[in-house]
Amino acid sequence: TTPERAITLCNSGVVMAETGTLLDLAAAVGNDNAAGEHYLTDIAAIGREKGLTVKVVTCDEAETLGINTRADLAAAEAVFQARKRAEALENGVTMPAPDTVWFAFDTEIGRDAVIEPNVVFGPGATVETGATIRAFSHLEGCHVSTGAVVGPYARLRPGAELANGAKVGNFVEVKNAEIGEGAKVNHLTYIGDTSIGERSNIGAGTVTCNYDGVFKYRTEIGRGVFIGSGTMLVAPVKVGDNAMTATGSVITRDVPEGDMAIARAKQENKTNFARRFFERLRAQKAAKQKG
Repeated sequence: TTPERAITLCNSGVVMAETGTLLDLAAAVGNDNAAGEHYLTDIAAIGREKGLTVKVVTCDEAETLGINTRADLAAAEAVFQARKRAEALENGVTMPAPDTVWFAFDTEIGRDAVIEPNVVFGPGATVETGATIRAFSHLEGCHVSTGAVVGPYARLRPGAELANGAKVGNFVEVKNAEIGEGAKVNHLTYIGDTSIGERSNIGAGTVTCNYDGVFKYRTEIGRGVFIGSGTMLVAPVKVGDNAMTATGSVITRDVPEGDMAIARAKQENKTNFARRFFERLRAQKAAKQKG
């Protein structure tokens, strides 16, 4: 009817009541309507008839979006993300491209933190004041302390703990590990089930080999340690304070404090081997091409 079309307020069907009262009202709902159906929304009128206090709470349409399809879910997610972004900006978080940052329901970010474009937060991520999360990083179940820097293209998995001023750089994955104050893990590295002491430097391509196919093992790296690029740390293993490993080493035993560990095959240069090798291969290729 014309009067009905003039109504701009829609009943979303959301009801809040004491359990006992709600059950009593629901039991009184009849089906005396054109469709012959029981409408839970009738409990408002029934409640008024019984002398109960019935109130209407108005809200924005977005508060009561129905989710019946994946498109509906995406629309509701967009509303949530817009709120989280606005909240972060209001609380002093710097985001140059907020529309590209993805939050979880419990993401916590401190004032003056910087979140660069295309960062994704999974559940359980906390970023403290003054930290920087660079572009295309993914964080979940982790804690990033004041002044720490993550990324770009870094992944912090559950149990990752970065102390003040720690750095985790591009294409680095950290899982169930503590990175000490001022420690650096800057390039192409996997750190899992590990503790790294303050001011230690982990070279590019380092891998903590923590899994034997059945069990996980821990790696302990002390303070002021220098891990050379391409080092494989086969857990369980400990590297003492101020120790170092040579580039390309496979470390299977503990390294005492202040020592250097080198574990790699001795280089041998074979005179003219490469020239003869490629001459032979090219001759074989030419013979095949002739048929």
